[in-house]
Amino acid sequence: MPSVSRRHVLFTAAGTAALLATGAWPAAAGVTSAANTADLDDPTVVVEWNRALLRIVRTPGAQPATVHPTRSFAMLHGAIHDAVVSTTHSHHGRQRTAPIAAAAAAGHDVLVALYPSMTAALDQQLATDLAMVIDADARDAGIRAGQRAAQRMLRQRADDGSSATPPAITPGTLPGQYRPDPPNFPTPVFTHWAAVTPFVLDDADQFRPRPYPALNGAEYANAINEVKSLGRNTSTTRTEDQTVHGRFWAAPIWNYWNEITQNVVLARHSGLATAARVFAQLNLTFADSVIAFYDAKYHFRVWRPVTAIRLADNDTNPATTGDPTWVSLANTPADPSYPGAHSVIAQAGANVLRHTYGPQQHLTVTSEVLAGTVRTFDRFQGAADEAGLSRIFAGLHTRIDHEAGQLLGANVARFLLTDGQDD
Repeated sequence: MPSVSRRHVLFTAAGTAALLATGAWPAAAGVTSAANTADLDDPTVVVEWNRALLRIVRTPGAQPATVHPTRSFAMLHGAIHDAVVSTTHSHHGRQRTAPIAAAAAAGHDVLVALYPSMTAALDQQLATDLAMVIDADARDAGIRAGQRAAQRMLRQRADDGSSATPPAITPGTLPGQYRPDPPNFPTPVFTHWAAVTPFVLDDADQFRPRPYPALNGAEYANAINEVKSLGRNTSTTRTEDQTVHGRFWAAPIWNYWNEITQNVVLARHSGLATAARVFAQLNLTFADSVIAFYDAKYHFRVWRPVTAIRLADNDTNPATTGDPTWVSLANTPADPSYPGAHSVIAQAGANVLRHTYGPQQHLTVTSEVLAGTVRTFDRFQGAADEAGLSRIFAGLHTRIDHEAGQLLGANVARFLLTDGQDD
């Protein structure tokens, strides 16, 4: 079971942790006036604060280089969820409270604390949201509720280890061991992130993947030879569509899934409470998934395909052959290969959205890096599979990384969605 104190600090309204997991939502009888009823059903405020954070993290230099952006998304949406719940759980005779005002104030205060240079734009967004609430007393009560939720979240994450200096790691020298990759040999990133306190998980290694397969076995040889063929920049075996796959998903994968969730929430006419819950589930799962996959990456320290392929003559496997000139379609990220981050996050996102909306959903996904290119899917799992497999076509991961990543993402999502019952 997860730490009871951590879950209760994160979600302070009575019963909120269970509501977040199950999706149940009681009626807010007696709380809202007629003037505030409409904003209970409008998810736009949650979507707009998500868009605000996406704009920030896409602004060069805005995101601290050693703080993973999924932490900010989890803090933002955890606070918004807490604020909305606090306004929709009522007691007889309680003062009217506007959920829109609560959500907006929580989002504003969290983001101002995390990104003070963005205060002017965030102030403007808050003013726009508050202008939607006609009842002044309910608006003021909502502001106070949102401020309290933001303060709780900021206090809870103040000493979570995210501000630590990333430790240096010693490059590997033996076959299979990670070392910085060509052509630029960048310093490994987020080497401290496994030590960050999870939001919901007990520990970073709670769902650590199985040990990496032996380098002299068939599973490894098949995986390396697949990416060697499909992931090369000049591959003749990769189809044109697979090349699009490899490039389409190249931006941070949590950005895609937050945008997917925006579209689904609006397309399914979700209410404010549902939107707050789904975005919180999504981003808490992402934040803990990142902590978990960095635990695994730096525990196993498996070399990336570009290094594995160039040095394959020394990997003890007779079924692989070295190619010192091999170059991947995309630039290799500055961290170990196992498990694949895209596969972790995409699977977690699909599981979270399926939990509320079912498996089937028409999705139109746009790319940050291929202007004007869209991909369409009929199921959440289809988008998750393509996002994960795209990293093989990009030359950045093997199928071993992909499958381990999908399992890790599914496990983290299941743990959160079942209220921490690790069965």
